[in-house]
Amino acid sequence: MQEPSVLDYIKAKFTFWRKSSLEFPITQPPGTLVSQELESPAFQESLAVAKATPKTIAWPWRAAVALSLALIAQISLEPPNRSITTAILFYLMAAVWLIWANWVGEWVPASWTEQEYRSDPLTVRLYPLLFGILMALIAFLTMGGNLFTLFNVSVWFLAIASIMRAFWLDDHTRASWSQRLSTFIKRPHWNLTISRWTLLMIAASALVIFFRYYQLNQVPPEMFSDHAEKLLDISDVLNGQTHIFFPRNTGREAVQMYLTAAVALIFGTGLSFTSLKIGTITAGLLTLPFIYLLGKEIANRRVGLLAVVFAGIAYWPNVISRVALRFTLYPFFFAPTLYFLIRGLRRSSRNDFILAGLALGLGLHGYTSFRVVPFVVLAAVGLYLLHKQSKGLRIQTLWSLGALVGVSLVVFLPLVRVMMDPELGSLFMMRTLSRISGTEAPLPSPAWQIFLQNLWNGITMFFYSNGETWVHSIPYRPALGVVSASLFFLGCVFLVVRYFRQRNWLDLFLLVSIPLLLMPSVLSLAFPRENPSLNRTGGAIVPVFLIVGLSLDGLLTGLAVRWKSSTGKVAAWGLVLFLLAWSSFQNYDLVFNQYFQEFRMSAWNTSEMGQVIRGFADSVGSLDSAWVIPYPYWADTRLVGINAGYPTKDYAIPREKLAETLATPGPKLFIFNLEDQETLIRLHSLYPQGWLQEYKSKVPTKDFLIYFVPSTS
Repeated sequence: MQEPSVLDYIKAKFTFWRKSSLEFPITQPPGTLVSQELESPAFQESLAVAKATPKTIAWPWRAAVALSLALIAQISLEPPNRSITTAILFYLMAAVWLIWANWVGEWVPASWTEQEYRSDPLTVRLYPLLFGILMALIAFLTMGGNLFTLFNVSVWFLAIASIMRAFWLDDHTRASWSQRLSTFIKRPHWNLTISRWTLLMIAASALVIFFRYYQLNQVPPEMFSDHAEKLLDISDVLNGQTHIFFPRNTGREAVQMYLTAAVALIFGTGLSFTSLKIGTITAGLLTLPFIYLLGKEIANRRVGLLAVVFAGIAYWPNVISRVALRFTLYPFFFAPTLYFLIRGLRRSSRNDFILAGLALGLGLHGYTSFRVVPFVVLAAVGLYLLHKQSKGLRIQTLWSLGALVGVSLVVFLPLVRVMMDPELGSLFMMRTLSRISGTEAPLPSPAWQIFLQNLWNGITMFFYSNGETWVHSIPYRPALGVVSASLFFLGCVFLVVRYFRQRNWLDLFLLVSIPLLLMPSVLSLAFPRENPSLNRTGGAIVPVFLIVGLSLDGLLTGLAVRWKSSTGKVAAWGLVLFLLAWSSFQNYDLVFNQYFQEFRMSAWNTSEMGQVIRGFADSVGSLDSAWVIPYPYWADTRLVGINAGYPTKDYAIPREKLAETLATPGPKLFIFNLEDQETLIRLHSLYPQGWLQEYKSKVPTKDFLIYFVPSTS
């Protein structure tokens, strides 16, 4: 046997899918702290080795330099005064110092939880499978009218339950949930223990809930046309038109309509902006437990907690939840899909694959951007199969993937029926095709050039610009705050370095998943100005903040290891509080000041118009004797009715039809644009006895005119 050459070593490193690879022995210089990755994949073992190594420095100054450089780099990208050159320089220096800090043990990232090996019998229950297929066929045939009915929904649920049961593996070594519940109830004494970790969780939850629900009615302050479309769809649901796919406004999936209808009935908030907000903000909040579970599953509970806190207070997920459209349903369904998928891969658990399939199928009923998630799932499984962690598990992993696909297809079944409808099928794909092709507008330049530019803009949105759309963002600022962006960058450097050292599929997948989840925005080839956008990239919230949690957890571990006394713990948590306070103050300003002001200056004040009409109807007039005259690029008159408390009434009347109002008895009220002099002249000619008043809005430049006509009697 000849001694392997350097070329042999390089070949072995790049053919990581093979069963063995060459390794050169690593000799550690005396007095150097061995890093976690080189010493052991187990987190506790790395700490034990680190603690047993003599200290060479009094405090972890390399880690402090790396963090400081990253923070300075991101501060230089904050608007309005930006310096891209400075940011690149400081970020490059931060990466170098980070690698050095990691090498000497000052920044110790948590190891991934070790792979578990379980044998799968590769069996399926035949009768539940056949019954599920039969129920799925019946459900498919009875959903042809694009309506959910009691019958077809019942059959559909039976199909889902039967297919899941067909693939489900029973664990006879563990008591069922009903047995565990019964045992718990029969206990003579129930003990309640509150640990320091419990108090941390309570404090974190309180902070996150504050950021998500504070000033719910004020931020954002106004609705725009998409909200009118949604509320009209929800009105259809409440009136018995239980659509599978809602064709209004180029077509929308159904989850938000039924969610908001339930909110309106349960809380008595009716067809209102508040009902929309309660539903989406709650969905955004319920995304966070799965981010915590993900962090705990792949690393440790501290990673999960840090990821949840920084995601919970962040401007990006907060804004796309508060805008009260379907945007937040993308991360809401992706988080459990990813959690059960990674859990299934790590634990060799077919049942978790089945639950991932359930979440995947439901997510396809939520928001159009979620359609990229099946490709993310395939990427995860593919990367897992190509790496050594899947050795001996590849066949059963493919079997479990088949179960995931089967369950998700049955859950997706109603939309499959919609896709086959001659009229609705084209509408179902219209939104996607209009962005990735020239069906609605010609591509402004070659597709590959637009794609590469869009991809660059999408990847850099975390640090530089999240796009120009005021509806769901502060135009042209980074998607992340200073602290989160800095930690995210450092975390990405960690994952790259560790992947080349350990070849763990999860390091690579977390990095690859982010551009994949950005694709709904990046693929806006016909309308490149729509990219990047915080709504179509919302699924990336999950891996981005997991990386933030991993990054900060590694710094805390390094601090605790280098300072072996209680000083290390105090310094570590003191740093967390400092960074959390910094991030909290910035995100508070971004959401409740900057975003609020940007939104109120951009949206039309239909709430004030609605209040005027409501006051008129409750006093001298009626709901049928008030009108709004449309004007180009002005208020959506449907929103005026919604804000007035009459959600199905459109108060619009064209200028050409004003004469028809002469037949309406009693006092009359007309609202029109400040610049619409033609309407003013027309009203004066029709109602010379009327008088004009300019309504002074709370928002500058949003004044409008009121023309009041008293009763002729």
